[in-house]
Amino acid sequence: MTVELIPLEVLFGNPERVNPQLSPDGSRLAYLAPLEGVLNVWVGPVGGEMQAVTSDTGRGIRMYGWAHNGRHLYYVQDRDGDENWHVYTVDLDSGEVVNRTPFPGAQARPLASSRRRPDELLIGINADDPRYHDVYHLDLPSGALDKVVSNPGFDDWIIDHDLTVRGGTRITDDGSEQYLMGEGDPEDWQVVLTIAAEDATLNTSGVVGFDGKGEQLYLLNPVGSNATRLVRFDPSTGNSEVLLEDPVNDVAGVAVHPDSYEPQLAAIVRDRVELVVLDEAVSADVEALKAADPGDLHILSRDEADRRWIVAYVHDDGPVDYYTYERGHRPSFLFHHQPALKEYRLAPVEPFSFKASDGLEIHAYATAPAELDRSRLPAVLNVHGGPWGARHSWGYNPTAQWLANRGYLCLEVNYRGSGGYGKDFLNASAQEWAGKMHTDLIEGCRYAVDAGWADPERIAIFGGSYGGYAALVGATFTPDFFRCAVDIVGPSNLITLLETVPPYWVGIRQVFYRLLGHPERDREFLWSRSPLSRVDEIRIPILIAQGANDPRVKQAESEQIVAAMKERGIEYEYMLFPDEGHGFAKPENNLRFYRAAEEFLAKHLAG
Repeated sequence: MTVELIPLEVLFGNPERVNPQLSPDGSRLAYLAPLEGVLNVWVGPVGGEMQAVTSDTGRGIRMYGWAHNGRHLYYVQDRDGDENWHVYTVDLDSGEVVNRTPFPGAQARPLASSRRRPDELLIGINADDPRYHDVYHLDLPSGALDKVVSNPGFDDWIIDHDLTVRGGTRITDDGSEQYLMGEGDPEDWQVVLTIAAEDATLNTSGVVGFDGKGEQLYLLNPVGSNATRLVRFDPSTGNSEVLLEDPVNDVAGVAVHPDSYEPQLAAIVRDRVELVVLDEAVSADVEALKAADPGDLHILSRDEADRRWIVAYVHDDGPVDYYTYERGHRPSFLFHHQPALKEYRLAPVEPFSFKASDGLEIHAYATAPAELDRSRLPAVLNVHGGPWGARHSWGYNPTAQWLANRGYLCLEVNYRGSGGYGKDFLNASAQEWAGKMHTDLIEGCRYAVDAGWADPERIAIFGGSYGGYAALVGATFTPDFFRCAVDIVGPSNLITLLETVPPYWVGIRQVFYRLLGHPERDREFLWSRSPLSRVDEIRIPILIAQGANDPRVKQAESEQIVAAMKERGIEYEYMLFPDEGHGFAKPENNLRFYRAAEEFLAKHLAG
């Protein structure tokens, strides 16, 4: 039996429609869809005719939102992947689109909006000091933009429902995280909570928001347990009440009531996403929605009256399905994110787990060709980026489906440091780049070999960002294990990586120093874990792809190892994209890369 090849345009081109969001009154719908081949925002009545309200012609719009007045939308866009985001607004009455943050070389971030102040938006902008984002107030009808709080050194802000800046968070020199709150000058705010460095790991703590009275905070907080818990925190006393916890997995997301702001639902990601009901008022809704579709349920948008919802069902072997849901009624189908996928046979994604050599439990996913017996297949180890906080998850993944459709077994291992498995699992990654983190990947492949799934002589390593680094590590530290490697925007020298991170990573940098190493104190160690230090060990072909404007992993990270390989006569392919950054957003660039990767893997793995 043969399965028809899925065109790369279907897998890696633009989705047909994605990210639907309701207007505050629930009467209109917005989503992202292509306009002349570029993703733009479309708006129309729910169930009615849609029209494009933006006309981006570059990399496409990826993030947008409704203002609470229902008249304005906002979105962010950078220039060719440089991540110097600008905030644009769309006036749906006049059709006017305006760049509200035209500060050259600065980065703007939408911070907060509120139904209590529907014509306003708070934006963070680092125009005065590239390290820190000050808080600006935008009046949407007039367009007036005014700085309201100068940043004395905070990584993030704590803002209430009246759009008053009540506090901020910062990471100290020892890697701990402090929450400071007060009135007036931020220099005078007091510490109300400190999370120690071993607890304050990336993406495991954070502010959900204030309660309706603006007196207490809902936090994701790992203090006192291995996994991050949802707590109610009283800044006046420092006391916390645990609302939801799991012994192993972090609470990954929280949905609050659009009026009372009380938590109603939370997500815990195990092998699949599990929604936990915190408020019985939505229990019947969640049960009805779960019964309607076997996919993993995600609640994306709710109107302010809480009568109409937008939900998504994620499947492993088909497109994402979007529905409208009128509470008390059956959900009504909206659209598939990529309906062309329905014409092809996709492969199921199977979770599995194994014990690492030091006893740590590692979770992973396997996606095998739908038409073949899972027996000694050529395999591609697809390594996720991050590394901290990110993870592989169950569900539709175009890379996994591409590989399985082309005859490969796709392996995705959530190595130590991956997000969602608690702080002990994350802290086990400290100083383990090219160490135990890589060993976890190797042992995941060996599990597949021992199970008879994978051919040990035909395994490739493939990934972006940290996954690109892992691919280079595979080629330099364990070249006898892999047949070939594909690196997308991966660092080759950990010293230069840390020395060139963006200035606004000033707080995150302390976490990198703790978990990865310090570029001065640990210089020798970092060099020993850098693929560039072991270029002479490369014995397998490598494909490297890089965005010229990447602010996180600079172009030099790819070019210095390419130059070293060229000097030694080592086989490589190098693709530089002048109009991309940390990854590829333009469909034409994505397709160009995946065509090259497909030829590369076919040549060296015989898929």
